Amino acid sequence: MRSPRFLTVVAALAAFATSLSAAEVYTFDPAHSTVGFKIRHLFSDVSGRFNDFSGSVTVDSEKPENSVVEVKIEAKSIDTGNSKRDEHLRADDFFNVEKNPEITFKSKKVEKTGDKTATVTGDLTMNGVTKEVPLAVTFLGKGKGMKGQDVTGWGVTTELNRADFGLNYNSVIEGTKVLGETVKVDIQIEAGGAK
Repeated sequence: MRSPRFLTVVAALAAFATSLSAAEVYTFDPAHSTVGFKIRHLFSDVSGRFNDFSGSVTVDSEKPENSVVEVKIEAKSIDTGNSKRDEHLRADDFFNVEKNPEITFKSKKVEKTGDKTATVTGDLTMNGVTKEVPLAVTFLGKGKGMKGQDVTGWGVTTELNRADFGLNYNSVIEGTKVLGETVKVDIQIEAGGAK
């Protein structure tokens, strides 16, 4: 006769296997996704983006709180449309990409806030500093892609204080700081699963 402990372990493994089968993994499509940001420069906002990134969303539709998001961004791929400014951003004053080549995000908690919205909280590592940050995520839809695979869409926003990540460089002109402290992040993701 099997012991109660053995039966408990078997039940736990079965539940785990069921949860794995219920989860769907979607991989970012960089050609149809954007990792963008805005920051104040004197009296207007300057936009930028990172061109080289990858990531995945593991969705557990039955238990959304078990879903997982992971993102990796190549810091040197920063692009603000101005090569001289981009070189400065890659240097020691800002991202120091030689020492800290990657920006990563790994989720720790998912909380539903509506039918198609959630707060995804996780560890963001940037410029060698790791901080817990919340992301406001909106599910934009799911359907078939051009090659017959399942495709999902996600909108992500958050605001960061760049000083929290050691990005402290600034200068002052007639009492006005050249750069703002708040970075507005806007990410649009199209992610595909297996056929």
